Amino acid sequence: MTHDLIVVGSGILGLATAYLAHKQGQTVHVIEAGDRPVESSIQNFGHACFTGQADLIQPVAARARRGWLEAAHDVGFWAAESGTWIPVMTDVEMQVLREFSSHRGEDQARLVGAAEIADALANPGLGAVGGAHLPQDVRVNPREVAPRIVEWLRGEGVDFTWNTQVTGIGDGVVETVRGAFDARYVVACPGYKLMGLFPGLAEDHGVRVCTLAMSLIERPSRLGPEFGMLTGTSLARYAGFAAMESVPELRAELAQREPELVAMIANLMVTGIDAGLLIGDSHAYSLTPEPFIEEDVASTLLDRATSLLGIEAPRVKQRWLGRYSDSATTNLVLERPDEKTTVMVVTSGIGMTLSFGVADLALRGGSVEGF
Repeated sequence: MTHDLIVVGSGILGLATAYLAHKQGQTVHVIEAGDRPVESSIQNFGHACFTGQADLIQPVAARARRGWLEAAHDVGFWAAESGTWIPVMTDVEMQVLREFSSHRGEDQARLVGAAEIADALANPGLGAVGGAHLPQDVRVNPREVAPRIVEWLRGEGVDFTWNTQVTGIGDGVVETVRGAFDARYVVACPGYKLMGLFPGLAEDHGVRVCTLAMSLIERPSRLGPEFGMLTGTSLARYAGFAAMESVPELRAELAQREPELVAMIANLMVTGIDAGLLIGDSHAYSLTPEPFIEEDVASTLLDRATSLLGIEAPRVKQRWLGRYSDSATTNLVLERPDEKTTVMVVTSGIGMTLSFGVADLALRGGSVEGF
């Protein structure tokens, strides 16, 4: 059978593409090297941080948000419109949030006082200067979402070929270890494995692997599974916040106040799922990363996060070294090597956030300059 579309890769970007194409009435075939999604898409926070993305890509973020909520309705997975809380511990952090709220508006960033942020974090002794709530952000369970979308798509008649390594793609033909498959169009979403399929594109865009230390701890009952928290390090990292005038001063302050976090390129954040609280993360970059987690890195992240939440004796349930594709020069590889092929890789930690928006962009043949 010749399908309208072959999607290579069953990560969240590939699944979002398959979902949207199916909703458009296309016949879809997904080809995956593993027997289920176990890579970047289940290793993350499940935190759809639409608000923190750059002004330039807010239309893509808005489309992504709609896509997540539409898919949650169709598929039946949990998607909490609970937003994100940001406690701020210094006047400089508060100034960045004031600038951001003024720039975007209260509908995207509502400033709150010390008492409200302490209540939101269920920590009366927090001692924050103030904070903000980002009401547009959405929370999902990353361990649930991809498998549930796969199950739903299969029930809808989308074909999946598992345990099948793709060896080449071109002109509507996907070469695999099981033979060739053809379609009217192909969208390849190989993530950090781009080098194995399109080495020239990987080298042109400087694609590498980012590894991050993460953990799952027991969640106290006073914090719900919908909980999401960013911190001052997030204000210095996400492009939307980082464009604010006071961010250089914030980065200098963080270097003095939190040198350990700065050294590990941390984005200290916490999100909840039924099984506990997800805590992270550090960032390290390599073409071929080693699998080891430095205990000093993991323990520092755990200490800083639990201090903000007033958790005195956290019980760690799991640790892992997450991976995603990264580039120092772009957040998105969206290339069309021939008329029947699109190659799509989000090369930063916002792949899950923007998945449905980027998938829509690719299916429409669009692009975002300066992404």
